[in-house]
Amino acid sequence: MESGTHDVSPQQRNNLLNQILGDDTQEVARWKDSYAQWRVSLAIFNLIAAESARARKIATAVEAKAANVDETLRTLSPLRSLNKILRLSNLPLEISVSNTGDEQVYVKKSGGPEYGIQLMSDGERNALLLAADVLTAKPGTLILIDEPERHLHRSIISPLLSNLFAERPDCAFVISTHEVGLPLDNPKAQTVLLHGCEYRGVTVHGWDLDLVPTTAEIPEDVKRSILGERKKILFIEGTEESLDKALYSLIFPEASVVARESWRDVIHAVSSIRKADNLHWVKAFGVIDNDNRPIEEIDKLKAEAIYALSVYSVESLYYHPEIQKRIAERQSNVNGKDANQMLRSARTAALDAVKQRRDHLSQRIAEKKVRLEVLGSLGPRSQLFENPVLTVSVNAQTILSTEQASLDAAIAIGDLEKIIASYPIRSAGALDKIAENLGFPDRNHYESAVLKLLVDDSTALDFLRALFGTLPEDIAAA
Repeated sequence: MESGTHDVSPQQRNNLLNQILGDDTQEVARWKDSYAQWRVSLAIFNLIAAESARARKIATAVEAKAANVDETLRTLSPLRSLNKILRLSNLPLEISVSNTGDEQVYVKKSGGPEYGIQLMSDGERNALLLAADVLTAKPGTLILIDEPERHLHRSIISPLLSNLFAERPDCAFVISTHEVGLPLDNPKAQTVLLHGCEYRGVTVHGWDLDLVPTTAEIPEDVKRSILGERKKILFIEGTEESLDKALYSLIFPEASVVARESWRDVIHAVSSIRKADNLHWVKAFGVIDNDNRPIEEIDKLKAEAIYALSVYSVESLYYHPEIQKRIAERQSNVNGKDANQMLRSARTAALDAVKQRRDHLSQRIAEKKVRLEVLGSLGPRSQLFENPVLTVSVNAQTILSTEQASLDAAIAIGDLEKIIASYPIRSAGALDKIAENLGFPDRNHYESAVLKLLVDDSTALDFLRALFGTLPEDIAAA
């Protein structure tokens, strides 16, 4: 925007509109806008023209002492409507037109001094032009808005659009956006997911899209995942910054990996999508930690598309002895140290750390087994309240002794693979020892090196993928 005026005459405006309408029907208009600068001028021209037209109508009505003059005055002017919408959209701006005849458009921010609209920020300018175009559109216009979230925060663009929709109920709107919150903020709107398009040469021949039904009874957080991801979604335990997210994104590139805080949240998300018949085009899967779950529970969960890891947790994948071996070989090429010696040192240090936390690790696993046995002893819900007193007997000490004996045996023979796969050794400090003895300053550097290994070495990636049982094949076949 070079100035705060429109720089066009009424005749130029009509000619430009015809040229723009013709240009917009051409194939190149998909990627090229030959009238970008002129569109700005037209938006300002239309705003000023609408304001002036209203003033003339009022003047004519007053002079003629028309009966409808009061009704005309009660309707907001285009500028007042614009300023109202901007304020409701968290933009403390007030737009005005000079009364000196030069038709210069000014803005005040938070009641401050006036300045030309050409000095506004990109986001403010976008909001002004978008609102001006909508407010001055002819009745019954179909309005296409492309990526309104550019330069504007969601806290602004969402109420801005909602207020513009309300201001122009006579118009129809099509919004193209990457901001998945916008459809959620407008639940009555139809939402179409556009996955891609088919080209024949440089011409688009067809579209790959799905209509999201407005009647889908699924939670908002799950709907957000559907709107923002691919057709195949893999829900995992963790956060967006956790070890799980980065690793699973590499192992399952054909699916969108979405983190959930707990295994219960994973099950809930997958179940919500799979039970919604009108979301048949979305294929949802889940991965949760093994946590020493009984095989019966694992099989039941798999039937519901929830896959338990074959190892205790995601750390068991990062620190699998085979992955350690490959990392040690890469480190050897850098620091010149013997890879086998580094692995032996890492193994010894990790086992020593496990020995020191032997009781803690055994108790963690025994506690889970005791809780599972207690819950399993309750019987079916239909029989839960048949007796006035419910008695459950579990020999917790025997379970703990068995776990201690199992861990002691693994330590005695140096079976680090079993220990890493079966126990929460993160809490024992063993992972830090492994990273240190493989030449890394801390776990973060080691785990980053593992991700780099998986990017560079497809055989390492295939090795980890094989630890997920049938999940890779099931996702591929979905």
